[in-house]
Amino acid sequence: QVQLVESGGGLVQPGGSLRLSCVANVRIFSSYVMAWYHQAPGKQRELVARIGTGGTTVYADSVKGRFTISRDNAKTTVSLQMNNLKPEDTGVYYCNREPLNFDWGPGTQVTVSS
Repeated sequence: QVQLVESGGGLVQPGGSLRLSCVANVRIFSSYVMAWYHQAPGKQRELVARIGTGGTTVYADSVKGRFTISRDNAKTTVSLQMNNLKPEDTGVYYCNREPLNFDWGPGTQVTVSS
């Protein structure tokens, strides 16, 4: 059974930075497109960044220029560097495979507030 475990969230002031990590206990991790999703309070989960098997990245307009997704296939890890955080970035962040999602992990809470 696939397990996704996210970490790295926390409370940060506007303009601050966080780095999220997700470890996936899957075989052939390198063959999967991986993504980070954001679920704001009271809203649906939305994709914010995707990284292909060759490292190609795609970002939602709301995070473009501020967030950077990366992967380490040897460690079966996908990361999200979040800079210049805004209050609207608050929420739970999840990683998963795209487009066919695995079971969701617990996510990691990010709160951007002064």
